[in-house]
Amino acid sequence: MLILRNICWLQRRWKSGGKKRWNVLQNKKNNCDRALESFDDFYGSVYGGRWKNMRAALLTRHKYIAMVNNFGDTEQTCSMLETDGAINMKSLINLAQERLQGTDPALKGQGQNRYEIDDKLDALLRKQQEREVASIYPSAGEGGAAVQMPQQLKYDNVEEKEESQTESPDFKQSLTKALEEDVKLDEHRLVDPQFGTGGLYEYMPAHSIKGMEDWVAESEHYKYYQTSADFPLRIEPETSFHFPEHLALYTYEMGNCSDFKAPKKCLTGVSSHFLMDGASTLPPLFLQVQPGERVLDACASPGGKSLLLLQTLHLDQLVCNDIQESRLNRLRRLMQEFLFDYKQRSAARHLIFSQSDARNLDEYEQYDKILVDVPCTTDRHVVMEQDNNIFKPSRIKERLRIPELQAGILTNCLRLLRPGGSLVYSTCSLSPIQNDGVVHMALQKVFVEHGITATIKDLSRHTELFSDVFKFEHPKGLKYGQMVIPYLPANFGPMYFSKITRNV
Repeated sequence: MLILRNICWLQRRWKSGGKKRWNVLQNKKNNCDRALESFDDFYGSVYGGRWKNMRAALLTRHKYIAMVNNFGDTEQTCSMLETDGAINMKSLINLAQERLQGTDPALKGQGQNRYEIDDKLDALLRKQQEREVASIYPSAGEGGAAVQMPQQLKYDNVEEKEESQTESPDFKQSLTKALEEDVKLDEHRLVDPQFGTGGLYEYMPAHSIKGMEDWVAESEHYKYYQTSADFPLRIEPETSFHFPEHLALYTYEMGNCSDFKAPKKCLTGVSSHFLMDGASTLPPLFLQVQPGERVLDACASPGGKSLLLLQTLHLDQLVCNDIQESRLNRLRRLMQEFLFDYKQRSAARHLIFSQSDARNLDEYEQYDKILVDVPCTTDRHVVMEQDNNIFKPSRIKERLRIPELQAGILTNCLRLLRPGGSLVYSTCSLSPIQNDGVVHMALQKVFVEHGITATIKDLSRHTELFSDVFKFEHPKGLKYGQMVIPYLPANFGPMYFSKITRNV
């Protein structure tokens, strides 16, 4: 007798590789993941142990400052912000000046206490770095011949670097051992910028890109640079800094993450104040626009920096340029919202809109000041937002060409300056390639192709005036500019800026 039984086939999820078969999306990287993975590898090598804190800040909502609109109800707006506990940045700068000059003993003591804490933290970090160095460079007792720790890695080009590594097998063995043990690279092993930007080649370990199909190494950017060429250059301190008398910027003290109230409509019909990342105020501030000057904002949209330049009430003419009509329309809407006489200003030629690739502008030697806030990887945006993310796989080529684009814009803007005029180059990236590297390339290119020389203005003394508001990168890591780094108690930036004056 044949008995038929109902048989039910059940699909079985195999332990090995099951998640990839049944839930592909769980393992798929999104744009933010790609950006963060790239930053972990690249910035982890550049900034060492400090990257962990920067990373946490980048992944946390950033702080804003409030810029009071001089074309609205100015006094009422300032009063409202102060009632909510916000502090006028101008008062913080005045306090910093007193502290630096030593005119207020109490404030000076407070500053010393804070710096003593920083010194202790730096000492702890140095000890940790010494331990890391000891693990990378073993002593004679651990394996025979001693390996001498280099004080600086100095070379002019990649070929010399590869030659030196070939001649030092012990060094290669030590580095391989360190990588196998997942030891962090020590910050002191990076080339000091005073020895040239050839050291930028060390920032991305070659082993990191093996086996990664969609990985694009930051080191690919190096092909745009020829750092061996010489060009005349002066670096000198900026002589003075004056905060614009009519500009009112409000912030909350370090550690205070309170939100500002939304802007209100004033009697004139414009908005009361504008909210922007506080670090974005520094490039236009250090441009030091004076009354009667003709100014260009080469990459103006979305318009916060252009608006700040107008709020100084110094400009004779501001030309706002951008490459796309949609971006210019966004800029026009912003100006219409904050300038009650927007139409009259445009007609009077105080405010001009220009649509062009900044590399193609040809009003040579016609501008007193230029703001060059170039397109960049926008580090904070790409780790937080999927939309318009430069780390999207289809935008790989675009991302690789960013330094070339930036250097092209900066080179042309140096030609647009009148002799004796100044510009400020800025990015919202932590990348030394897009920052000091691009400045180096542009200065070299404009000299070789057009015979133009320039002077770098060292702003480090004046950034101390903002030390109660922002966290700045240690000067030893920068050659041509200054940089606000993400820092949880003062979560602004990143923002790199370099002031350059065209020689007469």
